[in-house]
Amino acid sequence: MKARDLDEAFALANGADYALTGGLFSRSPAALERARREFLVGNLYLNRGITGAIVERHPFGGFKMSGGGTKAGGREYLQNFLFPQVIAENTLRRGFTPPEED
Repeated sequence: MKARDLDEAFALANGADYALTGGLFSRSPAALERARREFLVGNLYLNRGITGAIVERHPFGGFKMSGGGTKAGGREYLQNFLFPQVIAENTLRRGFTPPEED
């Protein structure tokens, strides 16, 4: 795809169904800052290739159709493997059940 300008480039990229990785090469500090604010990807690479995350060093993951948003190696990664459950119990009982006899 080709874009006329940075506005259209962000619109095209952010309109995609996937958001794992994106990158921007620019000599403009304003464009780089804008990418930090507006480029909706899980992994944003500025002025470098968009592949080559270092295992166990760079958290890696995306969102939209590219993942659940947690980062492999990141703080919340363990939550991918957990089943969150809420249990509520009314503690204002009227009496107690007697203990069972053995």
